[in-house]
Amino acid sequence: MAPAPQWFTRRRRPATARSVLAGEAAAEAARKSSQEVPEAEEAPEEPEFPVAGDEAAAAFFDLDNTVMQGAALFHFGRGLYKRHFFHKRDLARFAWQQVYFRLAGSENPEHMADVRNSALSIVQGHRVAELMSIGEEIYDEYMAERVWPGTRALAQAHLDAGQKVWLVTAAPVETATIIARRLGLTGALGTVAESVGGVYTGKLVGEPLHGPAKAEAVRALAAAEGLDLSHCAAYSDSSNDIPMLSLVGHPYAINPDSRLRKHAHEHGWRLRDYRTGRKAVKIGIPAAAGVGALAGGAAAAVALQRRRR
Repeated sequence: MAPAPQWFTRRRRPATARSVLAGEAAAEAARKSSQEVPEAEEAPEEPEFPVAGDEAAAAFFDLDNTVMQGAALFHFGRGLYKRHFFHKRDLARFAWQQVYFRLAGSENPEHMADVRNSALSIVQGHRVAELMSIGEEIYDEYMAERVWPGTRALAQAHLDAGQKVWLVTAAPVETATIIARRLGLTGALGTVAESVGGVYTGKLVGEPLHGPAKAEAVRALAAAEGLDLSHCAAYSDSSNDIPMLSLVGHPYAINPDSRLRKHAHEHGWRLRDYRTGRKAVKIGIPAAAGVGALAGGAAAAVALQRRRR
């Protein structure tokens, strides 16, 4: 072998005592670490949830984009349109009202009042039973296939544990009740339009079940049912439902909007996302908080009005 060049050998320096010590220590540490098998850390066990047999517990589920893809009442409107109960211009008007609130990002109180009053005036004089009958048919045609299997499984887990499960939605209570019954749930809390003798009077009982009103409905039901809200769970996709989610001991963000996702991370709430992608936030025309539901209800009323002519 040829000798190393002079320029190379001159640059080599002997190891100092400190560098020898560092090398030996590193080698020893490497040898020990290769021989030692670290003990697996036991992950802390999550408590069983839902707790079987807990009579003080129940679950509350928002409807649109939590249990069902899109707005239930928009799907209902599609069914009515298919039956030639109203014209394209009516469907487009109600759809645009929902889009308006979605794009605006906030509700204008005067605009909300106009939509609400318009919806109630159209409903006035029509029978509750007729809307219920139509709703049963349309559920099978448009809604059943849009239920999120993941959310449905969560609801079933509560039912299997012997707990009651309620829908809580701004949609009219009649529509919400149909969906709850078809899913095998306990019942539904929804916006209540006054009726006398099974006929709508054109008045609202209180206000649309939206935001803080949902929380009050859950609080009232819990008191009537003897529930302990710290044992209960609530599920929603919308930041509008933070008041309801904050009431219970087990809040879940399901397919959350960006604001709810942020709030859930900050407060350690559990998240579940059953959409195919993060960008697929809404499917179909989204329900505008409270008012979109009334607009959908108005679409149903328009159909009934035209049908009676």
